Amino acid sequence: MKLQEVRIKEIKVTGDTLTAQLVDGRIISVPLAWSWRLSEATPKQRANYRIIGDGDGVHWPDIDEDISAEGMLYGIPASRPRKHNQNQSSTRRPTKASRGKRE
Repeated sequence: MKLQEVRIKEIKVTGDTLTAQLVDGRIISVPLAWSWRLSEATPKQRANYRIIGDGDGVHWPDIDEDISAEGMLYGIPASRPRKHNQNQSSTRRPTKASRGKRE
């Protein structure tokens, strides 16, 4: 038995779900919460997408989000970036070696 490629033909985004119709006729749906960017986006931003890579995935340029057909099919939600620890300084102090010598 030959496995079919997982490629998206059409996409639909609602307030709760992301649904893809695949080229082979299957329909897969995942909770919108799997993409924090999509779940926080406006309906206008969600509606602005393009199918990329001959159906390999979908790109939303307004929110810089990409979701692959395989990610939807195999259940791979997007993770949020970690918040920066406020106790850590974003600037690093130079070490003795990098300070340059004073004369």
